[in-house]
Amino acid sequence: MRRVLTVLALALTATAATAQVGPPTSQRTCGANRQLVMREGAVVLDTSPQTYARFVRSGAECLVGQFPEPAWVPSSNNPQCFIGYRCKDSSDDF
Repeated sequence: MRRVLTVLALALTATAATAQVGPPTSQRTCGANRQLVMREGAVVLDTSPQTYARFVRSGAECLVGQFPEPAWVPSSNNPQCFIGYRCKDSSDDF
């Protein structure tokens, strides 16, 4: 039982660490933001105070029934930096 609790505690700690979001997009250059999305494939970023969004490098990271929509964010050197895509539900068009 002790081993199960230890493993569960470690799993929860690892999950919490991967869910942390880095500095806001406005504190990184456009290129650095874009590279992060390209390297990770899908990442949640802070786009403004209390606003977070998931960005992906392509539609391959979207769920079934979703499509990629181009996304722009503010960066330190470009107020409208193309960062990649956001996954949108097909039903969002209605």
